[in-house]
Amino acid sequence: MPTSDEDYVYDDASGEWLPASAAKAAAAPSDTVEVRDAVGNLLADGDQVTLIKDLDVKGAGQTLRRGTLIKSIRLTGDPQEIDCKYDGIKGLVLRAEFVKKR
Repeated sequence: MPTSDEDYVYDDASGEWLPASAAKAAAAPSDTVEVRDAVGNLLADGDQVTLIKDLDVKGAGQTLRRGTLIKSIRLTGDPQEIDCKYDGIKGLVLRAEFVKKR
């Protein structure tokens, strides 16, 4: 008989009795999305990135040139899109495949 006061629950997937805390942690879905740049680096909120390709910005009539530095990005929850600010362009969303972490 276990000496701790922790409850145990039966895990159907593994066929074992697990502590309730471990079962709850395993059942909780992961709400973090991994966003990776063009070369595979993991991106996070607040990172600086540079463009690896010239991009025409729809609605702004402007082209962002290769090598342009974008500061303080924000992750959107989509693994392929990042939200960022750039002078003169409101609501700029870039695809992660066109940026490289600085």
